[in-house]
Amino acid sequence: MILLSNDDGIQAPGLSALCKALKEIDEVMVVAPETEMSAVGHAITLSDPLRVKEFIKDGDFFGYAINGTPADCVKIALNAILDKQPDIIVSGINQGANVGTNLIYSGTVSAATEGTILGIPSIAISFDSFLNTDFSVAAAFAKKVVLQVKEKGLPKGTLLNVNVPDVPADKIEGVEIVPQGKSRVIEKFDKRIDPRQHTYYWQTGEMVMVDEDEGTDCWSVHHNRISITPVQFDLTDYKNIAKIQEWGLNAEGLARDI
Repeated sequence: MILLSNDDGIQAPGLSALCKALKEIDEVMVVAPETEMSAVGHAITLSDPLRVKEFIKDGDFFGYAINGTPADCVKIALNAILDKQPDIIVSGINQGANVGTNLIYSGTVSAATEGTILGIPSIAISFDSFLNTDFSVAAAFAKKVVLQVKEKGLPKGTLLNVNVPDVPADKIEGVEIVPQGKSRVIEKFDKRIDPRQHTYYWQTGEMVMVDEDEGTDCWSVHHNRISITPVQFDLTDYKNIAKIQEWGLNAEGLARDI
């Protein structure tokens, strides 16, 4: 069985396209946010109850809608909703690429990360367009990746972050296994005044390529390649542990200084 989730919400067309494609190869269960949860990162809900609702689409049961984050959806699916563990978790198909520093904010990637934390091979897949809703290329490639992961597995603690460029299938220049780039969204804040004359700000922004050379996820997608990045949730900077140890920090005199 394949568990599907996303951050664009259970009504998102990318999720429907993914569900349709993966049903061709396995049983599928959808557990996704009931509303859009883009850019919530790995947030989880602790102060409010999580409500589970059956979601009906075109007269048929489609999946479960959760009033929580993508990470919530994976947690509750594995621990409360499903009567058996899925073989694999797929999050997406996200509307818009998740490359560079976007991975930190991405709810799509976080759903896959949660699956990885819980020991299930997981994939996040995104489509590099905010306007085009033809997910056929991304859905077809998702099926290929899922079949490979089901056959070969993934290293413990590693998920795959996949990004598909917005071009027809015959314009795809290849598939590249590449590291995460450094590009980021440059934020802008549109200042506005509401009817009560209170000031508020609407955050906008655009992805800006920052010192990207060939061989990163950002570069690959912008040059019509599908990028695949193995991602780990261990954020430790191992190579600098010894350097920080050299600072000689200790707890001597700490009680006296409080």
